[in-house]
Amino acid sequence: MLDVLVIGGGNAALCAAIAARRDGATVKVLEAAPKFYRGGNTRHTRNMRCAHDHATATLTGPYTEDEFFDDLLRVTQGQTDEALARHMIAESKAMLDWIAEQGVRFQPSLGGTLSLGRTNSFFLGGGRAMLNALYRTAESLGVEVEYDAEVTGLDIQDGMFLAARLKDGREIRASTLIAASGGFEANIEWLKESWGPAADNFLIRGSPHNRGTVLKLLLDNGVEPIGDAMQCHAVAIDARAPKFDGGIITRLDCVVFGIVVNKHCQRFYDEGEDVWPKRYAIWGRLVAAQPDQIAYIIFDARSLELFMPSLYPPIQAPTIAELATRLELDPAALTQTLETFNASVQPGTFDHTILDDCRTEGLTPPKTHWARKIETAPFYAYPVRPGITFTYLGTRVDADARMRMADGKPSANMFAAGEIMAGNILGRGYAAGIGMTIGSVFGRIAGQKAARHARN
Repeated sequence: MLDVLVIGGGNAALCAAIAARRDGATVKVLEAAPKFYRGGNTRHTRNMRCAHDHATATLTGPYTEDEFFDDLLRVTQGQTDEALARHMIAESKAMLDWIAEQGVRFQPSLGGTLSLGRTNSFFLGGGRAMLNALYRTAESLGVEVEYDAEVTGLDIQDGMFLAARLKDGREIRASTLIAASGGFEANIEWLKESWGPAADNFLIRGSPHNRGTVLKLLLDNGVEPIGDAMQCHAVAIDARAPKFDGGIITRLDCVVFGIVVNKHCQRFYDEGEDVWPKRYAIWGRLVAAQPDQIAYIIFDARSLELFMPSLYPPIQAPTIAELATRLELDPAALTQTLETFNASVQPGTFDHTILDDCRTEGLTPPKTHWARKIETAPFYAYPVRPGITFTYLGTRVDADARMRMADGKPSANMFAAGEIMAGNILGRGYAAGIGMTIGSVFGRIAGQKAARHARN
């Protein structure tokens, strides 16, 4: 009988499959997507965040375990399993070398406004190149991969996995199961159970295949849930992006350089609260709370070259009033908002690479950093909507990546890795690159533990 069955085809699944195979197990990977679209959200990633004690060839300095944990606490506002988070961070120190040993190559980190040169390692060629390397390694080791292999049923008895049923009617039995099949962000009806009709206006940044089928099967079979169904990694993306699979190129990194208004031309949050990698993932939820789930980033010519643009060009006009007309907003209202903002801007030294002293005074909400008057024509805007990356409701696991059942007992032979269990670490919020950390670390752990369980 097969030793380890891995459901999923992204970073977490491949790390699990490789680790299990290297530990001597027979391994099969079931990927619901066609081969071209394999890899779930990993296809759209760029980097991962790992603790390290020294600068490396691709990182500019140390990033200690304590600093990593402090960053995690800040973005989650304390909503994390501390013991499990610290375990993940400690294990992450070995991941950069381990991932490289599996054929993944890294490039020098990006600097500037992303502020990631010291903390995050970037994949040479991006997420698809990373995936291709992992697939090559897995297949060379003898891991069997099936595509278009959607799991529609699980045979689980008293916390023990027995078999998976596929859409084509086949049944696959295995000694252990590793679930690495992502969240339910592409399941709009499931999102609407928590978000209501607003979810109809959400855009899904990643795979349309992440519908949460396996997650629901596990929870229905007595696995203990973790996380809030409304919590997710949600960023503000170009409103012109496709409904699914727009990926990283639809993300907008220009919020800190301008102001963000809703359809009534009102600001609703501090655009300069913190450095962008620690705050970009709150903007999806902020826009989701606005009327019709739409907002507009407004900036001027001075800021046009300071950020990576979206796939789509910004909307441009010679005046704020004309810009409003092109956005189908009230010209008088947008002009008034800009004049009020500009009047509140205080003198300072603008530096987009640090928390500078450019701020507003007497304005609600304030802009606490990078506040400059928006007055240099031409003027630009991007329309944005909530872009959901992945959901945080998932399966509870322990330090061995073993799922826990609702009665508090560990599962007999079921493990989880990646977005399907990310809610253990991410109760809310997000820091750039941490999704790949969760997937890699717990994927490797799940693969090793599953292989040893099958062998014993």
